[in-house]
Amino acid sequence: MEHFSIITTREFINKIGNKSFILMTILLPIILSAIGFLLAFLSSINNDTSKIISVVDKTGYIYEKLDSSNDIKYELIGRSSSLEEARSISESKSDYGLLYIDYFDTPDEIAESIVFITEDSPSFSVIDRIESELEVILTNENYRIEGIDINLINSSRVFINLFQESFDGEETSRIDGLVSLIFGFFLGFLLYFFIFAYGSMIMMSVMEEKTNRIIEIIISSVKPFNLMTGKIIGVSLAGLTQVFIWMVMFFAFSFIFSSIFGISSSYDSGELMLSSNNGDGLSSFALEMISAFMNLPLTNIFIAFILYFIGGYLLYAAIFASIGAAIDNQADAQQFMIPITLIVIIALYVGILTVPEDPNGIVAQIFSYIPFTSPIVMLMRIPNGVPLYEQIISLSILFSSVVFMIWIGAKIYRIGILMYGKKVSYGEIIKWLKY
Repeated sequence: MEHFSIITTREFINKIGNKSFILMTILLPIILSAIGFLLAFLSSINNDTSKIISVVDKTGYIYEKLDSSNDIKYELIGRSSSLEEARSISESKSDYGLLYIDYFDTPDEIAESIVFITEDSPSFSVIDRIESELEVILTNENYRIEGIDINLINSSRVFINLFQESFDGEETSRIDGLVSLIFGFFLGFLLYFFIFAYGSMIMMSVMEEKTNRIIEIIISSVKPFNLMTGKIIGVSLAGLTQVFIWMVMFFAFSFIFSSIFGISSSYDSGELMLSSNNGDGLSSFALEMISAFMNLPLTNIFIAFILYFIGGYLLYAAIFASIGAAIDNQADAQQFMIPITLIVIIALYVGILTVPEDPNGIVAQIFSYIPFTSPIVMLMRIPNGVPLYEQIISLSILFSSVVFMIWIGAKIYRIGILMYGKKVSYGEIIKWLKY
């Protein structure tokens, strides 16, 4: 046990003292936060810039009904100009675009002839807004021609905005579902990154010691099982340390972000509501997104992430350590890495394809119990709400599989670590398990 603690401590100190580890731990949250601030800043600048759209309206009634706003302004440059004349005028004014509306007898013919010209490819949102406005105007004109009372139609319309509530009485919304989905995907991809990043560290460390023949000296005084588990635990502690530092920095940046944009919080019916004290701060949609995130079961998510991180990492780390012990060079690792990569990719695809449609569907539930896929799939599901008993069953299966996989990994490690100059096959590894 003394050797185990020495190996664990050595691996832990070796990893956290590594320059690349320190740089990634400190710089990654700073870079991501800087990118977030930059995108928010650029978005605010983009929203503050008005897009001037020149209009030639030969119908005589469409331009008056176009609705200018802070970000899109329509300017009439003529009612009889030709397309080439209008194009020249719009270009000389450096307008965002030119909306050319020719005259025809029916609204349907007018709709087919409308042209929108821009210097570059216009954004989807701008096109969508222009098309929506023109559709309403020309549809109403069709009603007028057919003698249909537009006011009667408008007054007869029924608008539905469903009030959403869970069986527990908690109010939900579309924003809540969207945020849960995005955050679940983020957690799944984050765990995917951790599994391969730290698993590769284990494999490279074992392979390096084997290649340099250092391992022959080490195992003369340490049992292979203690050596392998010590490496795995040491690297996992380094990973948890990195996650803890990131969480502290996340809360620190959240506080700074709130102070800069003047965000204040209040509670309404047990739900956190955010508001901006700064008139030029975040938009209402952004505040709704942040409020929805803060109303997620963050305690459950945090605890589940730690447990699934530990379980998923230990499971795959035992496999990576076994691979490192069985091979002599990185080129030989490909035949063993492909199946592992495929399993993790399947977990990602199951989460991406099934969780948005039905987080508690049978497919998502089945893959939440399979130990090789449960860390990723379950973390994608939990922000959407997963019963506690399902999480307990999933974690029990996962950690039972970890013990079994470490036992198998130790048998492979014990023999493979002293094998040199021979390309190992799957059949050879199965034989090692019988020894």
